Amino acid sequence: MKTVVSARAAWSAVVRTGETLTVTDLHGNQAVDFLVYDAHDTAVRYSAPDTIHAQGNLFLTTGSVLMSNEHTPLMTVVADEVGRHDTVGGACSKESNTLRYGHHTWSQHACVDNFLAEGAKYGLGKRDLVSNINWYMNVPVEKDGTLGIVDGISAPGLTLTLRAECDVLVLVSNCPQINNPCNGFEPTAVEMTIEASGATG
Repeated sequence: MKTVVSARAAWSAVVRTGETLTVTDLHGNQAVDFLVYDAHDTAVRYSAPDTIHAQGNLFLTTGSVLMSNEHTPLMTVVADEVGRHDTVGGACSKESNTLRYGHHTWSQHACVDNFLAEGAKYGLGKRDLVSNINWYMNVPVEKDGTLGIVDGISAPGLTLTLRAECDVLVLVSNCPQINNPCNGFEPTAVEMTIEASGATG
């Protein structure tokens, strides 16, 4: 099943155990905000601290396992054409936009808005939002702990593929941010492809 997610839009799906989800950066330099939950118990959800601790690395790439707050595996990155993805940059919101870029940005759509609207379809609310993954987003961390959001390292057509280790609910915000370089200041579409275990092409 292939779905093109428009620039700035939200998307969600249940990915069954053993199925793969491939995210394709169609035009390059687009950040894709990502949350994942156990499809049968959404109180079990992606945990950035557990994931970082389990792999000993802030960044995600091939072989990285997305761990839950119960320290159980939710999804595994089985292929990655980019090489590094962010776990600490968070999701843009109206509040963070106004703090970082000024009150004139208050009316701009944000990833938190997408997550809330899409999550509501499954009974999820603001308390269910946790620190998210930002696929393709380039957030270098300096030795002194400072970080920044800089130009992406992706390119048109590059992909990453995740395998579901249990039935999972995936929420995506195809980031609408236009105030920093995470989307090259111009959000673009991405493609989400779900395939059965062992499927090709």
